[in-house]
Amino acid sequence: MTSDGTAEAAQRGAAEASEIRFRSDVTVELVKSSASDADVLFAARVSTAGEKSLEEVGADAERSAGLINYLMRDRHGSPFEHNQFTFYVSAPIFVFREFMRHRTFSYNEESGRYRRLEPVFYVPGAGRKLVQEGKPGRYVFVDGSPEQHALVEQTTRRVCGEAYRGYLEMLEAGVAREVARGVLPVSIYSTMYATCNARALMNFLSLRTKREDSTFPSFPQREIEMVAERMEEHFAAAMPLTHAAWNRNGRVAP
Repeated sequence: MTSDGTAEAAQRGAAEASEIRFRSDVTVELVKSSASDADVLFAARVSTAGEKSLEEVGADAERSAGLINYLMRDRHGSPFEHNQFTFYVSAPIFVFREFMRHRTFSYNEESGRYRRLEPVFYVPGAGRKLVQEGKPGRYVFVDGSPEQHALVEQTTRRVCGEAYRGYLEMLEAGVAREVARGVLPVSIYSTMYATCNARALMNFLSLRTKREDSTFPSFPQREIEMVAERMEEHFAAAMPLTHAAWNRNGRVAP
């Protein structure tokens, strides 16, 4: 590449880098679902009704709620697996790394090997608690000072901007995407489809939300909890009896 070409590439890269965007939220959309409380009922009743179990799905609501609560309370989990949720998630890559621990989900994520990653980065919002107090296993997060919030935001914007400019410079020089992406921080946003059934989703929610009424308290990182909260909204809408029974029984996956 000539010196003029190098200058033009640098100018183009600087212009593209100036379009860097920062977010402090996540996106969760339910793109496909075949999930209802009826799925739990017919699966459970096959044990006593055989082929007639499908005919009994329309039983009265009180009886249905009672059966689902019994299954949840006594942890008969398999009837909660005959359904499916597919979510579209847009969040920082460090959130996805935590997601991958949940191997009962199926994932497909956008690839930095095959496309240029968009310049969208996460910066904690004003309400994000910044300071950790206590020892591991017994710590809490508390609000940061205005100076700490300013430092986090300014540093994040500066470092992400520098990293993305370096990424573009390498791409302009012909470096492969899979190599150039190595300089990008885990605060860059990615997108994925995540598919699971209700049993797997309840397990995920029990671990990734913090609730005082949980039998087993969890202490999730706030950013993945933001994703979990939106997933729970979709779960509650699709399977209200199951969601209610899960809450009633301490938010423990059956």
